[in-house]
Amino acid sequence: MLTICDLLDEIVPKEQSYREQITYVADRPGHDRRYAIDAEKISRELGWKPQETFESGIRKTVEWYLPIQNGLIM
Repeated sequence: MLTICDLLDEIVPKEQSYREQITYVADRPGHDRRYAIDAEKISRELGWKPQETFESGIRKTVEWYLPIQNGLIM
């Protein structure tokens, strides 16, 4: 989430940073603490390697989504 905020500050700066616009709320009872993927098995057994880092993939996703969100692409 903070990575996306930082990207938006860079690409579409606003008067107030995107991080400052976040409102934290109490967790819902029984929520999942964390979602994480361990790609070790697929890497080991199939030789798969990611083509993107997390940072480059998030940047591409944000840059792809912004024109859609702004109504420039339908």
